[in-house]
Amino acid sequence: MRLSRYLLPTLKELPSDADTVSARLMLRAGMIRKVASGLYEWLPFGLRVLRKVERIVREEMDRVGGLEVWLPVVQPKSLWEESGRWGAYGREMMRLKDRKDTEFCLAPTAEEVITDLVRREVRSYRELPLLLYQFGTKFRDEVRPRFGVMRAREFYMKDAYSFHADEASAESTYKMVLEAYTRIFTRCGLKFRPVEADTGAIGGNFSHEFMVLAETGEETIASCAACGYAANVERAESLPLPAESGDALPPEEVSTPGAGSVEAVAKLLNAPKEKFIKTVFYVADGQPVVALVRGDLELNEHKLQRVLGAKVMFKAGNDVYRQVAGCEPGFAGPVQLKATLVADTSVMGVVNGISGANKTDVHLRHINPGRDFNPERVADIRMVKEKDPCPKCKSALSFFKGIEVGHAFKLGTKYSVAMNAGFLGEKGVKTPFVMGCYGIGVSRVVAAAIEQSNDAEGIRWSGGLAPFDVMVLPLSVEEPRLMEATERLEKELTAAGLEVLVDDRDQRAGVKFKDADLLGIPWRVTVGEKKLALGHVEIKRRGAGESMDVALDRATAILVSERGKPAAD
Repeated sequence: MRLSRYLLPTLKELPSDADTVSARLMLRAGMIRKVASGLYEWLPFGLRVLRKVERIVREEMDRVGGLEVWLPVVQPKSLWEESGRWGAYGREMMRLKDRKDTEFCLAPTAEEVITDLVRREVRSYRELPLLLYQFGTKFRDEVRPRFGVMRAREFYMKDAYSFHADEASAESTYKMVLEAYTRIFTRCGLKFRPVEADTGAIGGNFSHEFMVLAETGEETIASCAACGYAANVERAESLPLPAESGDALPPEEVSTPGAGSVEAVAKLLNAPKEKFIKTVFYVADGQPVVALVRGDLELNEHKLQRVLGAKVMFKAGNDVYRQVAGCEPGFAGPVQLKATLVADTSVMGVVNGISGANKTDVHLRHINPGRDFNPERVADIRMVKEKDPCPKCKSALSFFKGIEVGHAFKLGTKYSVAMNAGFLGEKGVKTPFVMGCYGIGVSRVVAAAIEQSNDAEGIRWSGGLAPFDVMVLPLSVEEPRLMEATERLEKELTAAGLEVLVDDRDQRAGVKFKDADLLGIPWRVTVGEKKLALGHVEIKRRGAGESMDVALDRATAILVSERGKPAAD
């Protein structure tokens, strides 16, 4: 491929609106261009990388018996109503109507469509298990698109769905796909970790995320170095805390004018935050619910929603506080509160605690669970903190940042029951499919790879994702002898199976070298007059401090032997 005939518009200046390393480098390297907020064009250089990821994913999905399908992007409202997600998915779903006023959505995911397909075509247990996958564009109306293609409104992903006769079969496929994902991300040259995760809007019983380790990641992972436990903080378990000791004192109202936060009341009463019981109102499936957590801890909304089994849950407005507690937010408490109470395990160990008195500008101290209030549910609904004990081995947890590139879900019968999708078992009884769901953000993998592997000069591609293996750089395109050697190298390298980009632009050497570093192609071969006069060319690995002179006749053999190796450290 000749650069003079290739659409590769590199930029010298940093794009002003790019908020991550990957966004800046993808724009500077001519991989993408922004059309509107969260919408990007993929140019030839970027698309080559995207296709490299797609090829690796396809090969590994085929290897575990996946069958590729192509599902519609425009999906009917009726299917989403069957699953109960049309109203539950939220405002991120892009909705539209056709000329007949029939409602549709632009696919954010495809559980409904694939379940509908399988329920119409699969009849017997003899046809199971079945693993179907597709590559396609997905749409999510992000409130604030950011991080380039990592959180865009339109993105490219692989989504797979498995159908089984029983849990054992589903578990076997789940493990098999997790192993496939490990191979995929290893082949992509990524440093990553699988972690336990929240199931979110997809739902189901359990899930794992695959996280690329990067300081710029927007996800926080709790990890244990001792036993290997790792989980997204939305999912990470918290162990019960030791109960306090002491005699229960009589409840006492105290005036706290204008002090509606734990910090303000703690300062006013000269009391530690551990003595407080935070009372937070939510609306879950249309009903008010009150969550309780110790004052020094943070509530985990994902855990709370799982405990409640709620399809839709959001923080209550001030009107709900007034209606249920008869006061403004900040002054509500669990005592004599006529509402469903869900308490974190930490609350049950508080002795002579402090909370709102359900009167504006008044708090109540010396309250005790079991005597003054009795929660309907007690569960782990708090955020884990760094250095908390590991739930598996009790060693201290540490936190790290990650970028989610893959997600696997154990769906169980969530969709098959809701959509009446089943098969006839051995005894002729209709049974709902047990399902699994497995996604990889193909476009996100490209950005994550750049976030993890770059330097001050530009991108540093691994061999698995590099758009080209070798860049051949003649220092003068006007010198016939240099171009003859360049063409010879291009033909030899191509014949050996390497992908070659020749920088045949009529530009200064410094410009070519800077662009070569920016583009991050693993190997650069410089063809210059002085060295070629000695029968040599200069070879340099991207990121290496030193180059090496090699005989022109040996260059191809050396580069073939080095193919696929990572960039120099």
